Amino acid sequence: MIYSVEKEDIKIGISACLIGQKVRFDASNKPSRFCIDELGEHVQYESFCPEVAIGLPIPRPTIRQIKKDDMITIARPDGSGDVTEALQAYGKKVADMTKHLSGYVFCAKSPTCGMERVKVYTPEGNSLTSDGIGAFAKEIMEANPLLPCEENGRLNDMHIRENFVARIYAYKHWQMVSDSGLTKHKLTTFHSHYKYTVMSHNLVAYRKLGQLLADVDLPLAEKASEYISGLMDALKIPATRKNHVNTLTHIQGYFSKHLEAPQRKELCEQIDGYRLGLLPLIAPLTLINHYLLQYPKDYLKGQSYLSPYPDSLRLRYAY
Repeated sequence: MIYSVEKEDIKIGISACLIGQKVRFDASNKPSRFCIDELGEHVQYESFCPEVAIGLPIPRPTIRQIKKDDMITIARPDGSGDVTEALQAYGKKVADMTKHLSGYVFCAKSPTCGMERVKVYTPEGNSLTSDGIGAFAKEIMEANPLLPCEENGRLNDMHIRENFVARIYAYKHWQMVSDSGLTKHKLTTFHSHYKYTVMSHNLVAYRKLGQLLADVDLPLAEKASEYISGLMDALKIPATRKNHVNTLTHIQGYFSKHLEAPQRKELCEQIDGYRLGLLPLIAPLTLINHYLLQYPKDYLKGQSYLSPYPDSLRLRYAY
């Protein structure tokens, strides 16, 4: 990694049931093994259960999102016990007091914590759509648009999992730089660390961010705000195999004058093996990092792309 961060320094919000707390409506939990056993080795969690926080008991009657006309309320299936305003107020409170968080993991499909695809019902109890957003999750995400957020179910997809963790660490790095007092030099240096990362996600964003930083007339505060918004939006776009190959090829060029013919052939074969889906991304990256030790390049050493998060998470072994 290009910066040092201790476990206690990187804090992630999470639905309490996902780390084993028995707070669900039926007094059960929904533990995420990835969050507990893997990511939990590197971060500290701040857990929230909005339903319990607003005073609902454990166990408790189920609640759901109910749409009447253009209004969505959260209540029991028969429409009683409306807790919409209480959940929204609690969401606003938590959003305001958790600006230090570097990510959030929500419980999927929950009428309070679901990020997306939450079931919405008619007052008569019929399933209407599955496009709702949990009332609590909505407040958190709207108040913190840069915050990397994901659901436990989506984290079973290795590409989504890797993308989420990479965004957490990039955002934490930004928070550290911002807290230290942002300067033009710090902003430029930060961008230099993430150039190849952005290239692997979105070439259009790669060019736009470079043009933004080159604008000498834009005030620093405005430039920094536009920059981090553009960066985090770009990182939401999943990196493709094609873009990874393009990025790896660019990095390969740094060693062209140093490698012997067999070494160049080996690196080309590793990149091509990844392109064809025969090798995981970690294969060419391992060789590149090996050559970087032999032929140090300060610019490459500072690239987040080569080590975006703790290697022990092993997130680049699956694709």
